[in-house]
Amino acid sequence: MKIILGSQSPRRRELMAGLDIPFEAVNINADETFPDRLQEGDIPLYISRAKAQAYASHLLPDDILITADTIVWLEGRMLGKPQSEEDAKAMLRQLSGKTHTVYTGVTFLQNGKYTSFVDATEVSFRPLTDEEIDYYVARYRPLDKAGAYGVQEYIGYIGVRMMKGSYFNVMGFPIDRVYQHLQDLLTDSKQPINN
Repeated sequence: MKIILGSQSPRRRELMAGLDIPFEAVNINADETFPDRLQEGDIPLYISRAKAQAYASHLLPDDILITADTIVWLEGRMLGKPQSEEDAKAMLRQLSGKTHTVYTGVTFLQNGKYTSFVDATEVSFRPLTDEEIDYYVARYRPLDKAGAYGVQEYIGYIGVRMMKGSYFNVMGFPIDRVYQHLQDLLTDSKQPINN
């Protein structure tokens, strides 16, 4: 049995490696558009499943594919990945002094069967100055991150006042729940999770 992580995110790959379970990482090119009617956690859930579907034809019978997608939800709308440095700064100004929710949808595909879950974490930011935002965007270029920030970087250190839920979910991968789901799948197939 082979575990395949369908993600080009270095953070997801790092978290998966921390489980000490052999896995292979692959890049998946999938259509990440979603129906307008979707809200909050339903959005990354839909996209994580679309990623799994895009790679399904490459899987062998015993393979387990894991895909994920993360969004930031603020005041009734989604903040995805910024398109430019100016866009990143605008997103951080919107998040400044407010509480938002980070949603990650995770999908598992094995033997043609899809199972998914969504994890949610509330994050409260203290007010950020323009200087802090400008420094962070120039130094860390968070253009590959939902909501234009990485909680494990400078802006997380200085900006996050409170968090309710999984820290790793804010990084983009609720690894404790991924581990538990893998345990359940491998227990069902009588295979050890660490070998």
